[in-house]
Amino acid sequence: MSTRVSARVGARIDEVRAEGRAALVGYLPLGYPTLDASVDAVRAMVGAGVDIVELGLPYTDPVIDGPVVADAVDAALRAGVRVRDLFGAVEAIADTGAQVLVMTYWNPVLHYGVEAFAADLAAAGGAGLITPDLIPDEADEWIAASDAHDLDRVFLVAPSSSTERLAITAAASRGFVYAASTMGITGTRARVGERAEQLVADTRAAGAERVCVGLGVSNGAQAAEIAAYADGVIVGSALVRALDGVDPADPDLTRLTDLTRELAAGVRA
Repeated sequence: MSTRVSARVGARIDEVRAEGRAALVGYLPLGYPTLDASVDAVRAMVGAGVDIVELGLPYTDPVIDGPVVADAVDAALRAGVRVRDLFGAVEAIADTGAQVLVMTYWNPVLHYGVEAFAADLAAAGGAGLITPDLIPDEADEWIAASDAHDLDRVFLVAPSSSTERLAITAAASRGFVYAASTMGITGTRARVGERAEQLVADTRAAGAERVCVGLGVSNGAQAAEIAAYADGVIVGSALVRALDGVDPADPDLTRLTDLTRELAAGVRA
């Protein structure tokens, strides 16, 4: 049974809720286009209006990543980015004042050691993990470690989730529940999944305090649409795509910051 500790990401969502808006959660992968440039890009994204950072840990066998994210992660891995690079990057980003969640598949955490990973993430100033391939039923070790180190844990629900699954996930999550807007992989879409709003309502009815929606959001209009019914709007592939062609030696982050400002305006509409 988990011990209830503070939810730093949840507190940030509550702060922006008091402003009458949803939170903007921005994803970028560690190491793309280079390690240093990825940290600079995330910091720029925060400066342009992201409330909560989702920092992706590169992994060789992604499950939920679409082609844009998968290609960026592959480039980071080929450049030599590894788990050891994560904690310094988290520390540099946390210095901005943003809450930093690491999005990681479970194998790297297991390989590093669950307790050691949690301890090092907490020491770096990280807020917790988003774990797309870990279900609460099999997360006892992570739940204990996250409680011990005061870290948030974000599990996912999808349109296919049963009422029982929604309740289990809501009870185990801390910070927010990640609602995947559609069945599929990440990537920009012309329309956000039609079942997203109902999924948010069902997840709240199952006990979730906060529900954020991701997958498919790429512009301010879509962000505004989701912000009308969710506690947060999660954007990934569109932000990663804004880094395409950026020269790491002389990075021009104008496209990234312009898109971030558009999305930030969307959650404030």
